[in-house]
Amino acid sequence: MRLLAAVALAAVSSWALAQPYGGSPSGPGPRPATIQVTGEAQVSETPDRVYIDIGVSTQAPKSETAAAQNAERLSAVIAAVKRAGGAGAQLATTEYSISPNYRYPRNGAATVVGYTVSNVVQVRLDDLQRIGRVIDAATEAGSNNVQNIRFALRDEQAVRDEALRQAALKARRDVETLADALDLKVVRVLTVNEEGPAMAPVYPRMALRMEAQAAPATPVEAGTLDISATVTLTVEVAPAKR
Repeated sequence: MRLLAAVALAAVSSWALAQPYGGSPSGPGPRPATIQVTGEAQVSETPDRVYIDIGVSTQAPKSETAAAQNAERLSAVIAAVKRAGGAGAQLATTEYSISPNYRYPRNGAATVVGYTVSNVVQVRLDDLQRIGRVIDAATEAGSNNVQNIRFALRDEQAVRDEALRQAALKARRDVETLADALDLKVVRVLTVNEEGPAMAPVYPRMALRMEAQAAPATPVEAGTLDISATVTLTVEVAPAKR
C-alpha cells in the first residue's frame, strides 16, 4: 500500500487569553476558545477487480427477428467470455431493450422501418491478466458493444478505513502542533466531522484491435485507485501552564 497524505489547515478561530474557560458551545456561559484543523489523507492501491460491460446490438425489420438474432449472437459471446475468463468470471445481465427505428420523411409522418435489440452483460473478473483475452474473445464471437470498464477493489472497506484513520491522525497531530506553537493546551475535542472516504474513478487506457487473430491481445492498463478522506477536528484550548 502506498500512502500519499496532504494536510490542509483550516482557519484558527479567534481566542483571547483573558477569556474565561470552561464554557460549552451549546450550553450557558462564555464560549471556549477553539482551534479547528482539517486533516486529509489519500491512499493509493492497485485494483484487483474489474467490471466490463459487453453487449450485442442487432437490427432487423421485425422485432422478433432482431431479438432472435441477438439471442443467438449473445449466447456465443457469453460462451466465449466464460472460456476466456476462466472459473472466476461472473456474468450478469444489466440491460435489455427493444426499440423501433424510424424513418422521417421530409413530408409526412414518421414510420417504423425496423427494430434494434440491445443486450448487455456485465463481466466481473478478479484476474486482471485476462481482461484483454475476454474482450478479444467477446468481439470475435460477435459482440459489437464493449464499454464501461471499471476497476475496483475486492476489500475496498479496508482501504477506506485506512484513509480515514490517516486523516484523523493528521488532524490530531496538527492541532497539537498549533496549540503548542500558540502556548496553549488542548482541553478536549468538541466536534469531529468526516468527509468521504471517496474513491477517484480510474479510466483505463485501452486499444481495441481491429484485425487479426494473430494480433496480440487488447492491452488494458489498470493504473491505481486513489481513495481520499477528510477529518475536521474542533478542539477547546486553554493557556498552557509553564
